[in-house]
Amino acid sequence: MFTRRFAFTRPEDLPRARAVWEITAQTNLRKSMWEVRDKAMKTTCNRDLMAWVDYGPVWLRRDYWESLCKRWATGPWQQRSQAAIRNIATQPEKNVHTSGSVSYATHSKKLHHDLERASTFRELFDRTHKRKGMDDYVTESACTIAETYDRTMAERYTEGTPQPDLDADA
Repeated sequence: MFTRRFAFTRPEDLPRARAVWEITAQTNLRKSMWEVRDKAMKTTCNRDLMAWVDYGPVWLRRDYWESLCKRWATGPWQQRSQAAIRNIATQPEKNVHTSGSVSYATHSKKLHHDLERASTFRELFDRTHKRKGMDDYVTESACTIAETYDRTMAERYTEGTPQPDLDADA
């Protein structure tokens, strides 16, 4: 039987590799579940989650799929789902993302490579909230957040005072 081996240059790389693997797997599972729900809805031409029970993915045990359909049909899950739909519909300007499927961690890593040093929160914010190749923000809200953060940081950290890369309270 073929066994794949992964070589890490240092033993301390293993926990980081594991963390990245878990984040990637979680993201991919979430996306896959959204896709199978969407496919079941389109196949059945029905928004009733219990009508989807016979249309689960082949890679998931039927009893797991049935329990998921039941969970999605419950009041609390439906309430959260409807609240999210309302929020997206009422604030379309807050749902403009330049990052797409790229995580902040990936943006941070790329920025670190480009700058040849660790990036600050503000640099990462600009990378993910400005239009590509331009100097304007994707929304007025993003511009306001950046200005407020800069102003707060300037008030808290006078010249000559070391400034952290991120001040979460700012």
